[in-house]
Formats: sequence, C-alpha cells, structure tokens
Amino acid sequence: MNYIGIDISKHKHDVCVISDLGEVVNEGFSFTNNAKGFAQFLKMLVDYGGFANNRIGFEATGNYAINLKLFLEKNGFEFMEINPFLVKEYIKSETLRKTTTDKICARHIASYLLVKAYKPHRTGFYDNFALKQLTRFRQNLVKTRSKHLVQLTNVLDCIFPEFKPFFNGKLSVTALYILSHYPTPAAIANMKSPTHEKLRKVSHGHFSMAQFVELKSLAKNTVGVYQEHYGVQLEMLLDLYAHIDSSVDEVDAKIGAIIKELNPPTLSIRGVGETSTAVIVAECGDFSRFANSNKLLAFAGLEPGKFQSGTLSHEGKMVKRGSSHLRYALMNCANTVCLHNEVFAEYYRKKRNEGKKHNVARNHVAKKLVRIIFALETKGVMFDTALLR
Repeated sequence: MNYIGIDISKHKHDVCVISDLGEVVNEGFSFTNNAKGFAQFLKMLVDYGGFANNRIGFEATGNYAINLKLFLEKNGFEFMEINPFLVKEYIKSETLRKTTTDKICARHIASYLLVKAYKPHRTGFYDNFALKQLTRFRQNLVKTRSKHLVQLTNVLDCIFPEFKPFFNGKLSVTALYILSHYPTPAAIANMKSPTHEKLRKVSHGHFSMAQFVELKSLAKNTVGVYQEHYGVQLEMLLDLYAHIDSSVDEVDAKIGAIIKELNPPTLSIRGVGETSTAVIVAECGDFSRFANSNKLLAFAGLEPGKFQSGTLSHEGKMVKRGSSHLRYALMNCANTVCLHNEVFAEYYRKKRNEGKKHNVARNHVAKKLVRIIFALETKGVMFDTALLR
C-alpha cells in the first residue's frame, strides 16, 4: 500500500509517496493545476497500482483543491481531506525545526496518512460544496451590507445626528425609505402630509402622524450641517446597500430551493430556518464521519477546554476551533429554538436557575441542539418534541 501526501497550492501540487513501511518511494513529483498536470498525476497513480494500492490525502484548502477532488472522484479514486491544524500539530510533534517547504509538507501529510486512521471523503460531495459556497458567500454579503450601514451612520452623524436615535438606533426599512427619497434634512423638514400615507404603508401602519410631525421638527432644527460631498456619499451608500440587500435575497432564494429539495431532518426543528439549516448541513457535510455527537461538538468548537494534571483538574472556555461558520449558526439557532420550542426553553431556564449567565445557558442550549441534530441526521428521522420529554 502506498500513502500519497499532496501539498495543495494555487498553481501546482507537490506529491510525496511513502510505502506502508514508511519508506519514501517518490518525493520529487509535482504536477501543475491543469489538464496536462492532472493527466501526469493519474498516470502516476496507475503506475503505483491504481485505486486498490493507493491512499491519497491532502489538507482541506477550499477552492484550490476542488478541481482535483472532482478529478479524483471522476476517475474512481478515494481521498482524505485533513484539517490543516491537525497537520500543523502533527509536524510539531515530528520535528523541532521550523524549516518548511511544499515538498516537506507533502511528506508529512503522507506520513500522517500512514499513522492515522484513513477516513476517505464521501463521494458525491459537490452538491454539499455548492451549498457551502452559497452560504459562505451570503455571509460575506451580509458583512458587507453591515459595513455600508456603519458608513451610512457616519454620514448621518454629520448631516442629521438626530435621525438614527429617532428610529431607536436602527436604520429600519422606513428609515432607509425616507433617506432614499428625502436625502437632506431640508427635504425631510418639507415633507407634505401625503408622504405620511406612503410611510405608513412602508412601515405596515407603525409610523404614526405624531412621529411624522416630530421627525420633521427634528430635521428643521438639526445641529447637523449638510454639505454636497455628504450628499454624494449618502446617495452612493444607499445604492450599494440596496444592491447588496437585493443580492442577499437572491442568494437566499437559491439556498432555500436547494435545502427544500434536500429536506434534511434538521429542517424539521422549529426555530432552525432554511438558511441556518443550509449552513449546518453544508459545514458538517457527511454526518456519518463523526463517531458521535461529541465529535460534532468538537468540530463546531463548542466543547469546553479541559486541563488535568496530577490532582489538578478543571474545564475552561469553549475552544472555538473547527468551523466558525457552523458555530455562529448554532449559537443563533440557540436563541430561536427557545422561542419556538418549550423543551429548549425549559432547558434554558433550568440552566439559568442553576446560576449560569445568559451566554453560558445559551451555550448549553446550542450543545443540546447539536446532540439532537446529530441523532436526527444519522438516524434519518424528523424532529419530534414528544420524544425529548
């Protein structure tokens, strides 16, 4: 049996092949990230005995490895993706030297395959990869949208500092509508009565005439100073925000269509929406690769750190390793499931009654949620509140 470690990079991949006795068979092979290079790598695999005689492994490197993974799967080869942190720690355990090259990394990866349990990546991974790309792209869009809101607030602090506090510190749909149609304090101060009817419809009846009059008064007496360059920034930021907001809706629709078609058991939990379910399913991938729910907790970085030496023993804070995207989704869901499910709400209250703070109690809810998700996904059953009592 040959163990093949690949150090992935953008334009080329370095390969090291060792035997099951730990002897280096080939350490100088590399191939380019194109059709010619892939063909050379495939020929090498065939020369070394094909599928039955080779175990292939490389670090999880996102986009850089996707074409190689699809190529290997198409040609009937299994492969193992390894967490880069585990490879880094393994290298530290093997040597004190800090010298590293692509070839050295490839050799360490091959050695890692030899001494660790071989867990090949599941086949048909591309659909899950596409969902992961969409959910992470959505998260980037949301972050960018939030940055534009911060920039928008900075401009408002100069031209109309009373505006955002009037809306309780939030740029709501109504607030953004006003800014897009009446971008200056003078324009807001001169709004006519018919405008209130439009604002009332935008706010679904929540924007009263009293608020309308008060906002006009604030605009008329604002201490802010409007200048032309502020107007340019305001207009552009509103356009950028609207465009990104529309893009988020489009991505949500695509994610929703995919997750509805997959219909994973996690979706049956009230309080776990389509987007959160998509993040959880995409980040976890094949749930069967986790031996138990504790392994999934560790992957999400929700397990507490532990220290034990001699007579000393204590637990620390969450380790926060693994997938930060998964952890973020689970922590958000810990809030919503308590609102929609009495079992989770009771569990939260139980932890609070034990003297735990809100965030700690929420962490416990997230861990309970992980254990339930693991059971649902591995058993292929839908959520049933009655079974939790």
